[in-house]
Amino acid sequence: MSKYVAPLQSFIDTTFFKEFSDIKLNIAQLNVDSIPLYARVNVNTRVQNSDKSHLFLNKQCFNENNWEQNEGGMPIRGAIYNFNVLEQFKQLDKMAFLNERGKELFEQGIKDINKCIGFSIISFADLKKYKFYYWVCIPSFSLTSHNIQTDGHKVAVEHSQDIKEWFSKELDQWVCVITSDGSIQRYNAVASKDLKILCLRDLSNMEGIPSTLTKNFLTIYKRHNPLAEKVTVYFMRPDDKSFGQEYNLQQASQIETDTVTLKVTGWERSTQGKLAPRLMDLSSLIDPLVIAEQSVDLNLKLMKWRVSPDIDLDIIKNTKVLILGAGTLGCYVSRALLAWGVRNITLVDNSTVSYSNPVRQPLFEFADCGKPKAETAATALKRIFPLVNAKGIMLNIPMIGHSVLDEESEKQDYETLLDLFENHDAIFLLMDSRETRWLPTILGNVYNKIVINAALGFDSYLVMRHGNYYGNSKERLGCYFCQDVVVPRDSLTDKTLDQMCTVTRPGIAMLAASQAVELLVSLLQSQNGANASTQEETILGETPHQIRGFLHTFTSVKLETPAYEYCSACSKKIVETCETDQWEFVKRSLDDIDYIETLSGLKQVKLEIDDLEKEMDNWVLEESDIEAL
Repeated sequence: MSKYVAPLQSFIDTTFFKEFSDIKLNIAQLNVDSIPLYARVNVNTRVQNSDKSHLFLNKQCFNENNWEQNEGGMPIRGAIYNFNVLEQFKQLDKMAFLNERGKELFEQGIKDINKCIGFSIISFADLKKYKFYYWVCIPSFSLTSHNIQTDGHKVAVEHSQDIKEWFSKELDQWVCVITSDGSIQRYNAVASKDLKILCLRDLSNMEGIPSTLTKNFLTIYKRHNPLAEKVTVYFMRPDDKSFGQEYNLQQASQIETDTVTLKVTGWERSTQGKLAPRLMDLSSLIDPLVIAEQSVDLNLKLMKWRVSPDIDLDIIKNTKVLILGAGTLGCYVSRALLAWGVRNITLVDNSTVSYSNPVRQPLFEFADCGKPKAETAATALKRIFPLVNAKGIMLNIPMIGHSVLDEESEKQDYETLLDLFENHDAIFLLMDSRETRWLPTILGNVYNKIVINAALGFDSYLVMRHGNYYGNSKERLGCYFCQDVVVPRDSLTDKTLDQMCTVTRPGIAMLAASQAVELLVSLLQSQNGANASTQEETILGETPHQIRGFLHTFTSVKLETPAYEYCSACSKKIVETCETDQWEFVKRSLDDIDYIETLSGLKQVKLEIDDLEKEMDNWVLEESDIEAL
């Protein structure tokens, strides 16, 4: 009776599963088609204390180019079959799967005997927990219509060195034949007709016992030579343990070409010697920071599987966001940006955490009271997700209506603000007062940035995106100040406490912040960015100009207003003068409100309105005189 040893023992490196998880998440997604694998088996050296050769699988196994360029071993093809649900993995008919893989190798082997060996892996990848269930099979097969037997009698290997030299040159050949004239040739159906001895590379380490893959080669040989009854086989090994053996190829029944049935074995046993799948748990081996990063990206990348396959996550991830105002809105916007995978966030504020803040502003705790808001918020973001590049800057933004008191300090603040605008892609205006938003609105146009504005009332909110000066001037959308007919003034002095604090229903900030972030993400999916038309629809939907929400009636409306020709913040003269005169423009604007009214054209508009009112009054007087007569 013939004895065999399992040909290979698989060893799967953690890099294999890392590469596989990337392919599953980013490329294969819900696709359950098999993924080809390309491995090599070192047949020139043998592992001590092991009865079989080793099959090492790492991330290189997914790259066919590396496989072809690497000459460190015999090539062996494989495939991994991944299931989307663990129950599917468990309920798979393992015997039917093995038979199917054996049949495929048999059919390939008839064309090329070197392709009658291979391996397959079934798996389920739990990408959230970094657990991989898998089972490797290396099919060995024989025809049920034939019995391949040996009496165990060993045959001396003649011309061993010549055969080894031939194999050393033919690096992709598992088999060769010694013909009747004593020459060594590649195996093919024609050469097998003149075969004297069949020579195989043997993967077994047990003395005098070959690997089960012997059955594959002999089955192919018998298929090519149906009348052959015996064959002498040399099992070639790298050491001096090569041996020969004679096999009887007994025919149990007549072969029918159309009804070939195979007996297939090959499921790998576990370390306990059982026929059962294995589990690779990488959660304890991976750096927690890497797990955090991959977990953040996981939920986002799952969007591409089914819901939104074409969403561009990279542009979101790489967008550098500047948040002006680290209060209630700033905290909620920051958290939403983190959830979208944004990696670069800078927060700017000039105040400290007060005792009333922690309950409404989720980045602060009681222990933070008295600390600078921006820096504390940035630190909190890093605690939540250590790999975020979060910065906090304490900065006084020059405000129109507030005269310059310390020019050197305020000019430095202005230059810092310029640098921030230049080095960020999108800006959120989330400050408490209107006049604080005036200069950033201008700079958003000067630097051609996406600007998102959010403001709160008691039970209402506004979220809007600013039109861009460098866009289509005929269709440019308005900014936060385009509906004003007066220049922003000091709104902080001489105010009561309820006017100085943001008095709103607590849920309003969450609503406004979430819609502000979603508006930014939708804009990033448009090739036009800040200049996207409100009629344009991205893969995430619409990109409205304004969203006004009313909690009293639990409704929201979308509005669109064009840029105002005489706007105090985004009109042509204002933007161009700021770009040209820079600090001198800002200084003069802060010290003299009339300057902005005159420069923007608002003063002339007011004069024309006054003249029109006088004409109307005169017209009314004339009508009265006529009636009196």
